[in-house]
Amino acid sequence: MIKIALPKGRLFEESVELLLKRGVISEPLKEGRKLVLERDGFTFFLVKPFDVPVYVESGVADAGICGYDVFLERKPKVYRVLNLGIGFCRIAVAGKPESEEKYFSSTHITVATKYPNIAYEFFKKKGVRATIYHLNGSVELAPLVGLAEFILDLVQTGRTLKENGLVIMEEITQSTAWFIVNKESFRIKNDIILEVIQKLKGGNIEEEIPTDK
Repeated sequence: MIKIALPKGRLFEESVELLLKRGVISEPLKEGRKLVLERDGFTFFLVKPFDVPVYVESGVADAGICGYDVFLERKPKVYRVLNLGIGFCRIAVAGKPESEEKYFSSTHITVATKYPNIAYEFFKKKGVRATIYHLNGSVELAPLVGLAEFILDLVQTGRTLKENGLVIMEEITQSTAWFIVNKESFRIKNDIILEVIQKLKGGNIEEEIPTDK
């Protein structure tokens, strides 16, 4: 038996649908008050998306489904073995339309984000000094009330940005969900983990070489 951390919220339904489609589980999992679920010989932990790599890196969970955005922000010491192709979105910088000229010409800007590490590294590479405000939610509010000129956040449809009068300034990278594995678990429970990976890939694999890059 292996323990798998699943992200609650936006990615949960897509994750369960994929597990069903690939034959990893035979019956649906439901998101509710119960946070530990047993199904088909697996134990599933329902956790907040940002906590998935914490559970996997610590070894409490053997594996997990983790958004690439969370992986980039947390930088956990785990194996990132398979791009699941679900939960597609973009990591982008956005702001008011009238701030576009400043964004591309200024050497110092203010940014609100749930991803301070991604923001710091991104603007450092650009040679821009950024004052970063770490928020846990509703980052779109920051430019509207004067906390920050720009935001760095996930963008799916762009509807929330549009409704708040914001536009994308620059796309940083794309994000999808990945199957990540604890390094020690990969060694000890290699056979069953490779079996899960094989099913998730939808075909046979001769060898799976893990990567944490």
